[in-house]
Amino acid sequence: MQPEHTPVVAIEEHYWDAELVTHFTGGEAPRPGQLADRLYDLGAQRIAAMDAAGIDIQVLSHGSPSTQKIAGDAAVPLARRVNDRLHAVIQTHPDRFAAFAALPTIDPPAAADELERCVERLGFKGAMLHGMPHGVFLDDRRFWPIFERAARLGVPIYLHPSVPHPAVSAVYYDDYTADFPMVARPAWGYTVETATTAIRLVLSGVFDAHPGLQLVLGHLGETLPFLLWRIEQALTRPGQKRIAFREVFSHNVHVTTSGFFSTPALLCCVMELGIDRILFAVDWPFVDNAPAVEWMAGVPLSEADKLKILGGNARRLLRR
Repeated sequence: MQPEHTPVVAIEEHYWDAELVTHFTGGEAPRPGQLADRLYDLGAQRIAAMDAAGIDIQVLSHGSPSTQKIAGDAAVPLARRVNDRLHAVIQTHPDRFAAFAALPTIDPPAAADELERCVERLGFKGAMLHGMPHGVFLDDRRFWPIFERAARLGVPIYLHPSVPHPAVSAVYYDDYTADFPMVARPAWGYTVETATTAIRLVLSGVFDAHPGLQLVLGHLGETLPFLLWRIEQALTRPGQKRIAFREVFSHNVHVTTSGFFSTPALLCCVMELGIDRILFAVDWPFVDNAPAVEWMAGVPLSEADKLKILGGNARRLLRR
């Protein structure tokens, strides 16, 4: 059991909004079953599952693809309704829930305004963006108003996966997805797309323009902590534009343990990024709570460092 003054904060924990998911199609469309029941539940069952595992606070975020595929004039009012409903839920359990906003990325200036509304008026802790909004990588300058606003507000943007671009899936995965449907999703496809997004954001210069901007990557950094040395070395070879990739990544990115409970991988992240850049997450309800908490209890770190990962770092980043 954690000390009362250091609550366990799980920072990538998902839910579904009943109106928003009616817009999801194909493989992303909702299907009935236990997983759907857990995603819709924002009350007693969710809190009971948290209590059973020793999780004090969940930072709630809408499941992929959230509002990143909502086009047209409907996106802005829909995102507002989704966020207002989430705020109402948090008000029923303010000591147990916090939130990341869903943003209408089809209209980046409006998305930046919605982020500010959610932070300043609703008390949200940042926002989560999923995959390639409308088939475009997030480093595209059309999205920079969102990053500028997040930096100005002092809140993070969580980069979460979504299904890969159809053209990528056709070349990389489709001949295997009948037998191994997860290969295009958490087994590999999610990682490739999200890591590529993060690399492109560093290369784009958005952190030069907004040095206070903080990003969060789940799944222990989508392999990037393991690759930092090689990326940095390769980008210093002759013929490259000068960029301090490792320095930017190490100062502007946090990683979480969501859905990735590997001690060697965690220790790699600690060695590459330092303990203050690592946050606890489960990836509920796609992953169960108990294995995440039980694993953290046994990792070979000091109790002080465990407490930083389990809640201290999140409280500092989210100013909670």
